[in-house]
Amino acid sequence: MFLLNKGRTLLKKYFDKIHNERVKIKLLQAIPFWTASFATGLCAVLYTKLFAVAETGTSFIMLHFNWSFFILTPLCFILSWWLVKRFAPFARGSGIPQVMAAIELSSPKNKEKVDKLLSIKIVVVKVISSLVLVFGGGAIGREGPTIHIAGSIFQKINSWLPAWWPKIAKKNMIMTGAAAGLAAAFNTPLGGIVFAVEELSKTHISFFKTALFTAVIIAGLTAQALLGPYLYLGYPNVSGTTPYVFILIVVVAAVAGLAASIMSKIMLKIFRWKRTFKKTIHHILFLATCATMMAVLAFFVDEKIFGSGKELMTHILFTNDKEVHWYIPILRIIGPIFSFTSGAAGGVFAPALSAGATIGALISGWFEFTAANSNLLILAGMVAFLTGVTRTPFTSAILVLEMTDRHNVIFQLMLAGMVASTVSLLIDKHSLYDHLKERYIEELG
Repeated sequence: MFLLNKGRTLLKKYFDKIHNERVKIKLLQAIPFWTASFATGLCAVLYTKLFAVAETGTSFIMLHFNWSFFILTPLCFILSWWLVKRFAPFARGSGIPQVMAAIELSSPKNKEKVDKLLSIKIVVVKVISSLVLVFGGGAIGREGPTIHIAGSIFQKINSWLPAWWPKIAKKNMIMTGAAAGLAAAFNTPLGGIVFAVEELSKTHISFFKTALFTAVIIAGLTAQALLGPYLYLGYPNVSGTTPYVFILIVVVAAVAGLAASIMSKIMLKIFRWKRTFKKTIHHILFLATCATMMAVLAFFVDEKIFGSGKELMTHILFTNDKEVHWYIPILRIIGPIFSFTSGAAGGVFAPALSAGATIGALISGWFEFTAANSNLLILAGMVAFLTGVTRTPFTSAILVLEMTDRHNVIFQLMLAGMVASTVSLLIDKHSLYDHLKERYIEELG
C-alpha cells in the first residue's frame, strides 16, 4: 500500500510539472501576440487620425484654393513615389500583396526576403508616403496599409524573441497581424478573422485560432479605447425593403463586380507597361501626367475624384440625396487607377467601397425607390466592388455588415458578394492581390 501511495504521489507531481510547463509555454507564446496586438491598435489609431487630418487639409484647399491642385497634386504624387523608391521599394501600394507574399515565403531560408517585405522602415515610409499622396488628392485608403503595418509589427516582434523563447510559427504571426490590422482599421473584428481565413490562410484555422481571436480582440479594443466604439460608416436605414429588390441586387452586383475586375485588369496592364521604363524621368512624366489629369477632372468635373471616398459613402447613405451623376462611378474608378499605379503607398479598400456605393446609388436612382431600398443597393454595390478586387465575397460582406451593423440584410450582402465573385471570373480568374503577390515574389528572386 505504501509503494502504491508513493507511486501515486510521484505520478501526480510528474503530471503537475508537465501541466505547469505547458501553461508556461502557452503564456510565453501568447505574450508576443498580445504585445504586437496592442502596438497595432495604437499605430492604427494614430494612422487613422493623421489620415483624417490629411483629407481635411485636401478639402480645405479644394474649398479655398482649388486652382493650387494643378501644382500640389503632381508634386505630392512625385514626392510620395520618390519616398518609396528611395527608402523602401516594397512599401508601395496597398501592402496586402506584400503580406500575402511574406506568408508564402515564411520559412527560415527566406528570412531576408520576408524582412524586405515587412519591416519597421516600411511602416514609417508607408505612413508618410500615403499621407503625402492623399493630401495631394490621391484616391487611396488607409486600410491596406494598416494591414501591412500590422504584419510588419508582428513580424518584427517575432524576430526580437530570444533564442530560449518558445518558437512561434512566422506564418501564423504574420497572418494574425494582418487580421488584427484589418480589425483595428475598420473596427470589424469578424471581418479581420474572416479575412485571415479567406484571403491569407492556407492552413486550417485550428492551428492558430486562439492567437488569431485574441490578437483581433486586443487590437480592436485598443482602437476602441482611443476612438470610441464607432462604426466605420454608421447605421443606414434598410428596414422595410421590398422583396423584389433582390433582382436589382443581382444587377448591381454584376455591374460592380465586372467594373472592379476591369479596373484591376487596367491597373495590372499599367504595372506591366511601367516595368518597361528605363529611366527615372519616365516615371516622373507618368506621375505628372496622372496627377495633372486628376487635378483637371477635380477642377472641371467634380472634386469627388479625390480622397478615399468615405465622405461620399456617408453622404449617399445618410441623406435624402441618393442620386449621383452618371460620371461619378467613372471618376471613383479612374481616381484609384491613377493613384494606385503611381508606385506610392496607398490602399484600395476604401476607394473600392466608394466606387461600389456610387454604382448602387446610380442604378437605384433609375427607379422610384424608398431610402431603404436605395441604401440596400448601395451596400450591395460596396460588397460587390470590393469582391471584384479581392475575390473574397465573405470578407467583403462581413466588413460591410460590421461597418453598418445591418445584420438583417446579411443574406442580401452575401448574395451580392457571390454574384460579383462569379462574374469577375469572366475578366480574370485571379484577384489583383494574387497577381501583385506573384510579382513581389518574382522581384525577390
